[in-house]
Amino acid sequence: MDFINELKRRSSETKATRWVRFAIVALLYLGWVIWMQRAWLLIFLPLLYDIYITGFIPFTWWKHSKNKLVRNVMSWVDAIVYSLILVYFVFAFVGQNYQIPSSSLEKTLLTGDYLWVNKVVYGPRVPMTPIHFPLVHNTLFGCKSYLDSPSNSYRRLKGLRSVETGDIVVFNFPAGDTVASRFEESPKYYDLLVKEYGRERLHTDKATFGDIIYRPVDRRQNFVKRAIGLPGQRIKIVNDTIYIDGKALPFPENVQFNYVIAMPHPLSEDFIHELGITASDVQPMLYNEADKANIVSWMPGATMQSYLYGLPLTAEMIQRLTDEASMQAYIKFNQLFDMAGNLDGYLFPDGAVSKGWTLANYGGRDGILIPRKGLTVRLNEAAWLTYHRCIRNYEGHTDAYFKDGVAYIGGKPAATYTFAMDYYFMMGDNRDCSQDSRFWGFVPEDHIVGTPMFVLISIDNERSIFDGGIRWNRIFRSANPDKQ
Repeated sequence: MDFINELKRRSSETKATRWVRFAIVALLYLGWVIWMQRAWLLIFLPLLYDIYITGFIPFTWWKHSKNKLVRNVMSWVDAIVYSLILVYFVFAFVGQNYQIPSSSLEKTLLTGDYLWVNKVVYGPRVPMTPIHFPLVHNTLFGCKSYLDSPSNSYRRLKGLRSVETGDIVVFNFPAGDTVASRFEESPKYYDLLVKEYGRERLHTDKATFGDIIYRPVDRRQNFVKRAIGLPGQRIKIVNDTIYIDGKALPFPENVQFNYVIAMPHPLSEDFIHELGITASDVQPMLYNEADKANIVSWMPGATMQSYLYGLPLTAEMIQRLTDEASMQAYIKFNQLFDMAGNLDGYLFPDGAVSKGWTLANYGGRDGILIPRKGLTVRLNEAAWLTYHRCIRNYEGHTDAYFKDGVAYIGGKPAATYTFAMDYYFMMGDNRDCSQDSRFWGFVPEDHIVGTPMFVLISIDNERSIFDGGIRWNRIFRSANPDKQ
């Protein structure tokens, strides 16, 4: 009875402003509980009432301390804790910033773009590693920024829509489940390192490769690509044109390919920068006379005095080089050079190159069927090569294997397999310089993070701050202009 009377007294003496603050927070919390579809979370509503109204739990004890230092320090601690809690919830359920680390989506997104990624569109995932530091991804001061336990199984809250063809999507790198710690930021992911150096060396040579560690789904490296193929669709590429279920997709406005160009004079650094080409992507092609003569013979308009360059270009950039820089000739790189040998062992799935697949002609006659939830496939050898990573790594059948023409799952022969998740086929707009699904396969639905909405700020790392280092014309620009 005394507690009830005290509760009434404290409630009646609470200022109106605190009641307003409590009402706002309570409504937001109730909305979040409904969104989460977890009624048991309502048990924390009385705690919010106590924090804002009654104050039985002395969270603000430090405000009454006679020690000024204690009050000052704790006021900062209080502000930081509240800020971190707010950031945690915003980053987990609303959206977060993301930096473009590579040129795979140029010219739609540029290296150095900082994006705001919207998680609400597809529905945010309930954090799989709920205990983590919110301002970093997977490391903090060289250590893990998260705890492996407790953990949650995959669950996605209701979003506004599903992934659509042409969406630019941020996702966790599917092949980033096992990583060599010294190569985690490198394009050479674990599977490629195994092919190049062998599994035994990777696990024994720590000086070179570091520790071999496992990353939970939501702690794997973030990638950003364009969604080309959706669950249940069949994809193939013929002479750079993508076909989905037999229908050609239009090229994104800023799609670019690698070309060899012939110029009557050297390209200046300023003109290269004006075109928006990263200096590291420009390759002067220096050959002996016999090799150069062979290349020039494929390029009408070029001469032995021409300066040859290899670089990625869009259609607009080709026009500018012709109109403003007197370009003599150009030809797609893969028309001059057979890249199959360089791709051998790297294209997805294993054995793709031996079938004649390349980046420009991919998928064979029938194309690749992208898995969807509920789809059943017959597990012959070709299907196993295509889907074994989905079965083993993404859907948890770690004991599955294929031997003597038979697939085994759970220790038993399996003639067919039914997928438990939807999958997507992702590609970059910088088609010849993008490590994407053509190399490491499908992206499972539980790896999808969100879609970038706009550019927060864009920094050109090849320029100083006072010499074009900040790309002012990109600030608040749409991050997915082809979807407008």
